[in-house]
Amino acid sequence: LFSWHPLLMALAFSFLMTEALLIFSPETSLLRSFSRKVRVRVHWALQLLALLCALLGLGIITYNKHLNGKGHFVTWHGLMGLLAVLYTGGQCAGGVLLLYPKLMKNWTLAKLKLYHATSGLVGYLLGCASLMLGMCSLWFTTTVTGASWYLAMLCPLVTSLVIMNQVSNAYLYRKRSQH
Repeated sequence: LFSWHPLLMALAFSFLMTEALLIFSPETSLLRSFSRKVRVRVHWALQLLALLCALLGLGIITYNKHLNGKGHFVTWHGLMGLLAVLYTGGQCAGGVLLLYPKLMKNWTLAKLKLYHATSGLVGYLLGCASLMLGMCSLWFTTTVTGASWYLAMLCPLVTSLVIMNQVSNAYLYRKRSQH
């Protein structure tokens, strides 16, 4: 049962969420020739799948801890993981406002996009931090050793830098230079 937890969390935060964010990158997206509306829908679907995988992974580890009589959310990895999953749920709920911006009458669509992108970046970084803390766990360090551990640790670090660069270029630097 335990082995499903790392698989689902890595799938959620390392693959699905990364792909959902890279959809908007003009350099790396396989869907760059599609309309923005199509890319938004694919982003939404991938993010929903990421959230479902994360919730399932959280449920599995919670149940596994219960079966084994171990404490829940007592490590930095557990606390950061719980925070990342809850934050992702909130971020997905906030993303619905971008699908239906008329629900937020006093906000411009540009501001909603900016806040969603920057707060999404925070959520992505929380997920990557949790993955990296998980890679410092006893289970992971005994399973993955040597250069493989360093390569595994580099994956969320490098993707975090790529996503930070993408969000910064798309929203922060452009917005700052327009004022």
